Amino acid sequence: MDKSTKLKHSDPVVPDLKLVAWEITRRCNLFCAHCRADALDEEYSGELSTRECFTLIDQISEVAKPILILTGGEPLMREDVYEIGAYANSKGFRVVVGTNGTLVTPEIAQRIKEIPVSRISISIDFPSADLQDDFRGKKGAFHDALEGIQNAHEAGMEVQINSTVTRLNAKYLPQLVDMALELRVAAFHPFLLVPTGRGKGLAKQELAPQEYEDVLRWICHKQQELGDSLFFKPTDAPHYQRIIRECGITPSHGHGHPGGFPTSQRGFNTNTRGCMAGTGFCFISHVGQVQGCGYFDVPAGNIREQTFAEVWNGSPLFNQLRDIDNLKGKCGICEFKRLCGGCRARAYEATGDYLEAEPYCIYQPGSFKKTGGENK
Repeated sequence: MDKSTKLKHSDPVVPDLKLVAWEITRRCNLFCAHCRADALDEEYSGELSTRECFTLIDQISEVAKPILILTGGEPLMREDVYEIGAYANSKGFRVVVGTNGTLVTPEIAQRIKEIPVSRISISIDFPSADLQDDFRGKKGAFHDALEGIQNAHEAGMEVQINSTVTRLNAKYLPQLVDMALELRVAAFHPFLLVPTGRGKGLAKQELAPQEYEDVLRWICHKQQELGDSLFFKPTDAPHYQRIIRECGITPSHGHGHPGGFPTSQRGFNTNTRGCMAGTGFCFISHVGQVQGCGYFDVPAGNIREQTFAEVWNGSPLFNQLRDIDNLKGKCGICEFKRLCGGCRARAYEATGDYLEAEPYCIYQPGSFKKTGGENK
């Protein structure tokens, strides 16, 4: 065997930074059952200073101008969130604030609007107060979040609803979608639970692989039914990229979607690659740790020790994730591995190896071709 046959063929995913989720504070006024950060309503030491935040924004801008999601914890508990957002906006970023919504009074909504932000996302997991309040750990959370949505609308902001999907609320998805339509939000983002942090206590409530499949297929068909009325973007569900193709839909990323899928709105309503960790997305913690995503608790670097460009371009972790030939098990032989990639956070939580197969995908590689489908 000559040397060329021994070498592994490698065709890495070219990194293209589209989204950064930045935990500007870990402090939170709620005690949510699924919280990946196990956040509490207390001061956390070591958070990046305002000046460090500005420097980080400068450094990210040297790499790309991604959508910048200011999140937490609860980002509105950080007093300089408006300064941070305004500085990012001045540098050409599209800024999003991801909040539980309970602090979005009319006055706060106006201050957020003036940053300005491109969108505000607010979390609603159940269609009723008793269930939402119990899940979010505070009485009145449901009412306050609905008030927050109304206040955001009145301030002239575009709103999306985020919902963490478990066995506790999967049956309420139709009602949550109806609520999203009634509230006139722009998008509905169902987050499929990754049980990390406090969310490990919900491990028994995580959907089984077949239930994941059923939920994602329901979302796909509902998206076709609703068209431009509401955009769905399942998160932490990379095999949705396979499912939409099995449903006969080939997304034209960022330019509109045939088969009833809605058009893009400034890059928000785009079906991207499945797992974007280290390829199109990264997470930055309150102390500057850079990760593939918030659920994927493996450090790629820290911006207090390296520049953001050094981490993004040179991290061994990110470069390993970009080479899809590194994937193991059925993910490694799957014809959808470039589109999907499997959830690296779930693989890590389930096996301790982030390159192992996605543990919540029922698909058997090669099945799509056998049924006459084509991976485009």
